[in-house]
Amino acid sequence: MGQGTEEGDLRAVEDLVPVRGSVGSRPVFGGADQGGVRGRCGPSTGAGWAVAPWVGYADSGGVSSAFSDISPSNPCALDPMAAAVAVAAGQYGVLSWPQARECGLNRYDLRRMVRRREWLHPHLQVYVVRRLMPGAGTPERLRCLAMAAQLALGARACVAGPTAARLWGMQGLDRWDGRQVHMVVPAVKRPRKLIGVDLHGWNVRPEEITVFEGGLRVTDPGRTLRDTVPALGRERAVCLMDSALNQGLLKQGDVETMNRVMRGRAGCVDMRRWWKLADGRAQSPLETRIRLICQDGGAPPDALQHRFTDREGRTVAVVDFWWERARLIGEADGLGPHSTPRALARDRKRQNALQMLYPDVRIVRFTWADLKQPNYILELVAGGSHRGETAMGKG
Repeated sequence: MGQGTEEGDLRAVEDLVPVRGSVGSRPVFGGADQGGVRGRCGPSTGAGWAVAPWVGYADSGGVSSAFSDISPSNPCALDPMAAAVAVAAGQYGVLSWPQARECGLNRYDLRRMVRRREWLHPHLQVYVVRRLMPGAGTPERLRCLAMAAQLALGARACVAGPTAARLWGMQGLDRWDGRQVHMVVPAVKRPRKLIGVDLHGWNVRPEEITVFEGGLRVTDPGRTLRDTVPALGRERAVCLMDSALNQGLLKQGDVETMNRVMRGRAGCVDMRRWWKLADGRAQSPLETRIRLICQDGGAPPDALQHRFTDREGRTVAVVDFWWERARLIGEADGLGPHSTPRALARDRKRQNALQMLYPDVRIVRFTWADLKQPNYILELVAGGSHRGETAMGKG
């Protein structure tokens, strides 16, 4: 085949990889500037995990809707082109040259599809069916790019590092740039240079790899954190740790095992110290960051996700932070779950009910903008503490 298909159609790559984009829709563990990818875990298989990659995105207008009419149970029963498209439909819109050949296509067919720009050619012997290509900024786009890199790098390749963290739904990283994916080929000596791929030669063991639906190979949550956290600062690292614990990707009992495996690696001392700060009750990176500011300032909350009940014992509200002595409630208001009109109305109703039942309680609310002024957060909390001490003195 000519250079246009063997070496990669750079114009097609530009179409495939967006200039900007964020991968998350509404993450479980959300925040205004967090670009994670929501994932839901299914029953364990293989190395212990299974993921249904389309859960939560039925309304996104991405690949899942395009796949619905071209996924026959026996694609080889179709004509060669339809069979190849059906294979791509089960792999996030991507297929390899060997797979296309298995369906009955030849190099001239592929060259024709690329020339017509019906198929894109991001890497050597890897193709993306353009009409199946996920939209920019969607979680499916990240999976598409990762699958394309995996097919280009071979059977031992897997997704790792920050990309794996996003695929698992861990929150706390910066927004995805819409281009780069992180991959591993264990013990590779001369990493291949692929457009948009950050390739590593880490020694990832087979039991540390989970196969997602569609055949996408991803490092398991524990290995993902061990590879990702050492390159992060404390705040982002603890956000990822909180997220993994909150979603059940890791259990508290796994932490000591991870620390033992990390021993001797760069960043192991910081990681051990940061695990002591992690708390799976935190439900967003904003909650994690506020908690860290309060801990650093000597005013850690007494409880997270504290439950308030009415006289009949029915739950009135579950609040993000609770300072018992100060009778102070803290709420983290991110731009996700708390920003819709319905959510705002619900929060006001809940706050009114709380103040009617607990008139001695004070409520403060924190936003992402407040993180730029940690002293302001501490002053709000300290004000509540001073109020509590005064009330006790009068008593």
